This record gives sequence, structure tokens and C-alpha cells, in this order.
Amino acid sequence: MKKETILLVVFALVAGLLGGVLVTMLVKDKSSQQVAPVIPSGSGSPTDYSHRIAEAEKIVAMEPGNLNAWISLGNDYFDTEQSQKAINAYQKALDLEPNNPNTLTDQGVMYRKVGWYDKALANFEKAQKLDPKHLQSLYNMGVVYAADLKKPDKAIEVWSRYLVLDNTSPTARQIREMMASLKPDRSHPVKK
Repeated sequence: MKKETILLVVFALVAGLLGGVLVTMLVKDKSSQQVAPVIPSGSGSPTDYSHRIAEAEKIVAMEPGNLNAWISLGNDYFDTEQSQKAINAYQKALDLEPNNPNTLTDQGVMYRKVGWYDKALANFEKAQKLDPKHLQSLYNMGVVYAADLKKPDKAIEVWSRYLVLDNTSPTARQIREMMASLKPDRSHPVKK
């Protein structure tokens, strides 16, 4: 090899090494600037939830603008069936980030749990407007129509939209079964 070629290869290796070090330093620097502390996740036992909820409550008390802490708090309230507290925590998160389809959907599920079906549907519909491919909001919208409002045609319409986006998952199979149970059985003639 020529001397110039060897020097060029060495220079390229050194430049690549220095570039990698620089990128690593920048990534570390950005990660050290994160304001939002991570809430520890546990195995889901009641004491884990109690600890995580207590930690998240402390964080939001000190940092009311901490979006991740509000969402984590809402999720833990959700998982521990503290519906009204979950609704309130999700609302704080939505005040900070109003166009989050996941938070809207989670809050909608909690609205459904307390019997506020109109608010649940409004959240699911808003999530759909923000992200027409948001499967969880479609699924839950169908549940409200089918189970709570007794509007099987609306449920089938919504779930049909779901199946256009996802037709192979276990949830899609479950939706097909629910849709089949909503459709009247036309195999037996109606006696007059």
C-alpha cells in the first residue's frame, strides 16, 4: 500500500473513533439533563403500587409540570382501580399534552368505569381524530357501544374499522367473536 493510503485509513479510523466518543458524550449529556425521574416499576404487588403511587405523588407535588409522572400516576391508579384518581391524574397530563391519544384512551376507560359513557366516547373519538390508526380507542369505543349503550350496530361499525387495521391479532379474534355475538342468528327462521 502507498504511504498516503495508509495515512488516509489511519486518519479515517481516528476521526471515526473521535466521532463515536463525541456522540456518546452528547447522548450522556442529554440523558443527564432529563428532569423527569423514572418511577420504579415493580411486579405489580399492592406494595409496589403503593410505593410507586407515593413516589409519583411526591414528584407531581414538587413538579406539577412533569408529564411522565402524571401519566405514571394515572396508570398506577388505573391498575389499582382508583378510577376517579386516575381520571384526575390523566386530566393533569392532558392539561400538559392535550393531544395524546394513549392518555385520552386511558382516561376514557376510567370514565367508562365510573359510568360516564358520553365522556368516554368523547375521549375515544378525540383519540381517533388525532390518530385514526389508534387501535385501543377503537376497541374501547366498540365496548361502550356494545356493553354499555346497547347499540350493537354502532359497535359493529367501530369494530369493523378496527379489523381493517388489524385482523390477525388475538384482540382481532376477540372482536370477531364479540361481533358475532351481537349479530342476530339468522340461521333459524322466525316463527309467526
